[in-house]
Formats: sequence, C-alpha cells, structure tokens
Amino acid sequence: MNKGQALISTAGAFVVPIFEYLYGAGDAVLTAMMALLFFVAMDWISGIRAAKKDFSYASKYGIDGVFRTFFMLALPAGGHLLDILFNLPGLFFGALTAGLLYHVIQSMVANALRAGWGAWLPLNVFESLLSWVSSELDKKINRAAERGAIANVADNPENETQRE
Repeated sequence: MNKGQALISTAGAFVVPIFEYLYGAGDAVLTAMMALLFFVAMDWISGIRAAKKDFSYASKYGIDGVFRTFFMLALPAGGHLLDILFNLPGLFFGALTAGLLYHVIQSMVANALRAGWGAWLPLNVFESLLSWVSSELDKKINRAAERGAIANVADNPENETQRE
C-alpha cells in the first residue's frame, strides 16, 4: 500500500462512521445525500452563471450561500437524529431530504432560466419549467435587482440566448 492509498484509507476510516452516525447507513441514504450534493453543485453553477449574466454577482452573497448550504446539508442529519430519538424508520430524514431536493432543483432551474439557458429547451418544456419555478424566479430577479443587477436581463448585451 502506497502513501496515497494509506491516506485515503485513513480518511475513510474517520469520515464513513461520522457520515453514518449523522445521516444513517444504507444505499438509500448514500444515494439521497449524493443526489442532494449533486443538485446543490448544479444550483451553485447555474446561480454563479446567472449572477454573472445579470451583473448581480457579489462575494458577500456567495459567502452567505456557503453557510446556507452547510445549514441545508445539516438538516437531513437532524432528521436522522430525530428518527433515532423517536425510533422511526427514516421518516424525518426522508421528508427533510425530499423537501431540500425539491427546493434545490427548483432553485437550479430558476437560475438556469435566469442565466438564459432556457433557449436550449423545446418551447413546451421551457413553458412548463417556467410555470413551475415562476415564484422562485421572481424572488431571484428581485433579489438580484436589490443587489444592483441590471433591471432586465434581456438588456444585457452578453445575453444572446434570450427567447423573444
């Protein structure tokens, strides 16, 4: 075993028990948390691109986003601890994880539409997504405007993919 393998094995020996204590064990738990992490990463990517597109990018808001993300990732751990406390079969963990996934996916789609990526979708899919995330999209646009973003994303000369 080389040094790299020894380091990874040692890290895993510490991380896996902590993960299983906080979130629980099993394939369903691991898959749910990996899905949540995946969609959080996609939300960050689409949010950064949307903020760059409408000139609302602000490091303070981004730093706050890191703390919000850690808070959100801790919620399923709290749900798992409540499940243990009340001897439930993953009810709180599942509900909190599903709720977070719904919110994060909705935020990711709204960010992607705000970034102008909706032009790559067929019109019926675009309209369905737009109606699904309309309130989240309105909140994001208002928040961006409060941070000094351009008033209308369509006015941005870099935004070549807006629908007409």
